[in-house]
Amino acid sequence: MVPVVFVHGIRLSGAAWSEQLELLGRPAKAVDLPGHGSRRGERFTLDGAVDAVAGAIEEPALVVGHSLGGYIAIAAAARHPESVAGLVVAGSTYLPGKTLETPFRLAHRLLMRLPDRGEGLSRGQFRAALPPKLAEAVIGGGIATEVIPDVAKALAGFDVLAELGTYPGPTWLINGSRDHFRRHERRFLDACADGRLINVPKAGHYLPMVRGKEFAQLVLDAARTLSISSVSSERSESC
Repeated sequence: MVPVVFVHGIRLSGAAWSEQLELLGRPAKAVDLPGHGSRRGERFTLDGAVDAVAGAIEEPALVVGHSLGGYIAIAAAARHPESVAGLVVAGSTYLPGKTLETPFRLAHRLLMRLPDRGEGLSRGQFRAALPPKLAEAVIGGGIATEVIPDVAKALAGFDVLAELGTYPGPTWLINGSRDHFRRHERRFLDACADGRLINVPKAGHYLPMVRGKEFAQLVLDAARTLSISSVSSERSESC
């Protein structure tokens, strides 16, 4: 049974995956990236984030990343392909650059000018967007608005298509049809050595959290595909 490792989005923590951990019914864990969750206060770097993912993998795993976590999952798969049996990239098919970096830096400046550094506004947004139980888990895990500049700096020089192209394993690109981060999905698909693209109708950027059961099924389908492939490969080698 292929285990699953989840990688969260910007400002969030492994708590964003709490519903998925309950739904999967198979070995799974969620990491906290540097500067987030239990590691809040640490400096975020791309290398440090990749190390966090690689350190959570005990045997070849299906690595599932959402938003920022999708980019980190790609980097981890490219640099540690022997540890990544398969890759699920959700809401992360927008090429990093000024058109992505500028809105995040602007949002950071505006939030940090508020008396509570945007904590109340962020909590309200997540409570409005997510199922109640998951919203409280996300809030409880901490909302690390202060990490945005470090993340923007780390992704500015990240050649995501080149790194994705070096990963030889199967990749599932999953986007909500209404997600603005799907803009370059065809270029990401073309970069994959073994890729498939899935669009979920009427879903937005927070697909994994807003429509958790649907997303969990997609993850399970990917994990089962890997398990079947592994069994077939073992049988071929024994013949």
